Amino acid sequence: MSAQRVNIFTICFLAALMVGLSDCAANETEQQRKERENRTRDEAAKATERAKPEIQAASRELGRVAEQAAREARAFAEGVRQGWISAGHHVVNINSATESELIELPNISRVDARKIIRGRPYHDSQELITKHIVSDDKYAKIKDIVTVQ
Repeated sequence: MSAQRVNIFTICFLAALMVGLSDCAANETEQQRKERENRTRDEAAKATERAKPEIQAASRELGRVAEQAAREARAFAEGVRQGWISAGHHVVNINSATESELIELPNISRVDARKIIRGRPYHDSQELITKHIVSDDKYAKIKDIVTVQ
């Protein structure tokens, strides 16, 4: 949703709120208070109803952008994998790799490598996260260049 649309929605909401507050008096009766609250509620509902189409359009756009970002992330990950392999590295089997092979992985320290070795065997490389061997950030950098086979 554009900033202008958000501002319009905000202005409508504040206008509805002010309509309700402008009728406030220090000595209002219970009936007057209820009428003011009803007017405020009605104005807020109208402002929300006017904003609905824009909110729905923004939601559709967000979904489209999220799908595109996911496609690009998959393409990037495949590019990293291909670059790793073309640079002379091989996909690393975390169940059989030596400590020195694990240290060659991006962002993996000697301590991380030893944790990986102690946590063996793995049935899925994501167990590096679920077993708290490496952080999500570290796993994200190696997930496409490690295997368990």
